[in-house]
Amino acid sequence: MKISTKGRYGLTIMIELAKHHGEGPIPLRQIAAEKDLSEAYLEQLVSPLRNAGLVKSVRGAYGGYMLAHKPTDISAADVIRVLEGPIQIVEGLENEEAPQRELWLRIKNAVKDVLDTTSLEDLAKYTDNTVDDGYMFYI
Repeated sequence: MKISTKGRYGLTIMIELAKHHGEGPIPLRQIAAEKDLSEAYLEQLVSPLRNAGLVKSVRGAYGGYMLAHKPTDISAADVIRVLEGPIQIVEGLENEEAPQRELWLRIKNAVKDVLDTTSLEDLAKYTDNTVDDGYMFYI
């Protein structure tokens, strides 16, 4: 499964809206400028998110977008499914032999579980200092 820029940038929009939840609408031009992304492309992505009921738009001089629900109530999976479609690791899974089918199903379920259990609030809390590089080796 490869997440395209639609999923990645859509998640970026939603994380930024989660960071500013309760502060009123955020213009997409602000997100585009801060993240060095195309405002026109973000406009294309926010439309399906709005149609899915994940964001609300506010018109006017102080308009923009805001989350339609609390950041704890929107998962990464909600965003990815709207923009990318169903989570699918391998096409034609039903035609695979049993051992491979089991492997692909386990991988799919693991990815689905991570996306389903990660809320926008979780993602909004991350900073560059939050992510640990992992292991340190001494020689």
